[in-house]
Amino acid sequence: MIMEKRFNGLRAIFLNCTLKKSPEQSHTEGLLRIPQSIMEKNGITVEILRPVDYQIAFGVYPDMTRYGWERDDWPQIYAKVLQAHILIIGTPIWLGEKSSVCSKIIERLYSSSGDLNEKGQYIYYGRVGGTIITGNEDGAKHCAMNILYSLQHLGYVIPPQADAAWIGPIGPGPSYLDEGSGGPENDFTNRNATFMSWNLMHMARMLKEQGGIPAHGNQRSEWEAGCRFDHPNPEYR
Repeated sequence: MIMEKRFNGLRAIFLNCTLKKSPEQSHTEGLLRIPQSIMEKNGITVEILRPVDYQIAFGVYPDMTRYGWERDDWPQIYAKVLQAHILIIGTPIWLGEKSSVCSKIIERLYSSSGDLNEKGQYIYYGRVGGTIITGNEDGAKHCAMNILYSLQHLGYVIPPQADAAWIGPIGPGPSYLDEGSGGPENDFTNRNATFMSWNLMHMARMLKEQGGIPAHGNQRSEWEAGCRFDHPNPEYR
């Protein structure tokens, strides 16, 4: 059932933290095509981007060219992130962990987390986040915990069932898109990817219709101005 009118106007960005530059085949991107298809069928504008195709500096400041780096493409990616209501971070698993590219992206998201929106809240408030994970070794839930915790800590809303993964046999073996892997036919993965897509869509629509998270009790600008939002503010001795 298509519910296009309910989701028109929403935008999603998928950051595929593969180690492979375009146009090399990415198994992570293969799994990302499930939420892309579902969202586009329902009127959402989707962009998939591989950070490895860009020159992104290491660091925890918004523009690292101010700190000795000759080039930093993060500001242009950050602008795309701010235009999106939905963010999905995709990553392969290496040595049981998310990719090095994924770690860098989370650090760079963090570098801009001190920015404020027009309500005085942290900049990522009112957006939703999820994650897609692929690999040939254990660690999918571990990676999801880390990524989803990081996103909510920065201000993203994490709906129920906000992750989906596929892992092949532990050790050398076929990856998600390889012939005979069984990945694209895996019912468990397909179900979780579908539920994740719809939960992200529903939550993003709800937040957009409600104007985001209510701006009371969470405005850093007001806290710095002296408002304490009913905090008892006891005297410390």
